[in-house]
Amino acid sequence: MNISLEDMDSSAENNSIVHLAAPILPEKSDISNMTIIRTSNGSIIEDQMFLNTVAAQALSGIFVWSALLITCHQIYTHLRSYTVPNEQRYIIRILFIVPIYAFDSWLSLLFISNDQYYVYFDSVRDCYEAFVIYNFLSLSFEYLGGESAIMSEIRGKPIQSSCLHGTCCLVGMSYSIGFLRFCKQATLQFCVVKPIMAVITIILQAFGKYHDGDFNINGGYLYITIIYNFSVSLALYALFLFFLATSDLLRPYEPVLKFLTIKSVIFLSFWQGMVLAILERCSVIPNALFIDGQEVGAGTVAAGWQNFITCIEMFFAAIALRYAFTCTVYQEKKNEVPG
Repeated sequence: MNISLEDMDSSAENNSIVHLAAPILPEKSDISNMTIIRTSNGSIIEDQMFLNTVAAQALSGIFVWSALLITCHQIYTHLRSYTVPNEQRYIIRILFIVPIYAFDSWLSLLFISNDQYYVYFDSVRDCYEAFVIYNFLSLSFEYLGGESAIMSEIRGKPIQSSCLHGTCCLVGMSYSIGFLRFCKQATLQFCVVKPIMAVITIILQAFGKYHDGDFNINGGYLYITIIYNFSVSLALYALFLFFLATSDLLRPYEPVLKFLTIKSVIFLSFWQGMVLAILERCSVIPNALFIDGQEVGAGTVAAGWQNFITCIEMFFAAIALRYAFTCTVYQEKKNEVPG
């Protein structure tokens, strides 16, 4: 029998890489502590994955604990100078997003080999996101003295039409109580939708109907993503309209950094996670079948990268929030109080 050199090379290569439309996986007893991934060309290989290495866990842990120290110290300073409770209670609740986001993401990364555990961890984070948006809007209203005080300042003023600001459809309209309540209700709908979707995600996950990046019409990810996108976009648009309407009134409170920080932490992180899930679905990010010998589902690697990136981002978010919600003004008020 004649065997060409090319056939021998191909045979040698196939000892480590199997090219099959429906790949045959090794027995579970043979893959203890192994990480098996599917590459972009459909090959099934054993390979080391950065996300489940000690280096990844240690690096993310350094950023997480640094963010925790920065934020906990800031919360402590607010409690030490708790001179304006009506404002500072909202600020402290907002600041807690860093510890919850950071520690939740780190736990999800540590348990990446436990199939879909991150879904349950992330549900806690999702619920607190809604709570933060509520407190951020409440803080803005508190700064300005409530709905009546805001309306006394902006009522009757024309809405500046601008395609850049997304107000071109509001040409000829003026600020009214209806406009203000639309901003409030459109923002707060996110606070209702987010927890409900988190609970539905857990239920679907329990029945094996939810996988990140799985846009199959028979799965839940597609529909939850559509609802999330609509809710997030509407809430972001309403917050932006409220910011435009009250920017002059909020100027003494330096609203730009507050608005951008909250928007980045909550809204951009959602789209970041969705992009990563799509990248895994398109095989740009390898799809893991087993991690450390444990079988994992679709979307696990994308979620792992999302959690790893979030751990790092929370360090910078903690710094941004330290400047956005500074305690200096409250410390000055404390010093003004006679001893």
